[in-house]
Amino acid sequence: MGVHEHRKAAPKTVGLGILSVSTTRSIKDDESGQWIAKRARKEGHEVRLHQVVTDDIAAIREAALKGIRQNDLQALLVTGGTGITSRDVTIEALKPLFAKEMPAFAAIFAQLSYEEIDSAAILSRAAAGVIGTTVVFCMPGSKKACQLACKALIFPELGHVVAHVR
Repeated sequence: MGVHEHRKAAPKTVGLGILSVSTTRSIKDDESGQWIAKRARKEGHEVRLHQVVTDDIAAIREAALKGIRQNDLQALLVTGGTGITSRDVTIEALKPLFAKEMPAFAAIFAQLSYEEIDSAAILSRAAAGVIGTTVVFCMPGSKKACQLACKALIFPELGHVVAHVR
């Protein structure tokens, strides 16, 4: 079966969670997470979780694993904590949990970012992989970065990716 047939057979609605990693934001002022939730619903997906978690490896892992388990998430979209400062630990928290990695997500996101923000794109460490049977996308915390990742990469392929994982 080719890619077009796979996409046609993929689920149109995905149960997903949004995890915003930040020490300064709350749900009320989580612009990136709110935008992702709104866009996900517009795309026909079911938002089962939206949570803000602090920049701490143990807290991020616990929130991700608990969120996946308690909400039967098919996908988890994580925003924030992907930079290179000492407090940016999203990748360190989640990448070791990946049974499979999807390095093309990071590569393509970097290329698209480069087209928008030039060489500053090297400061981001976007990542994607699979935890159990849940696909996980880690992207920067800026609203523009989330919009780019979701519109160009995540939502166009989400059902297709979930179908392969599940």
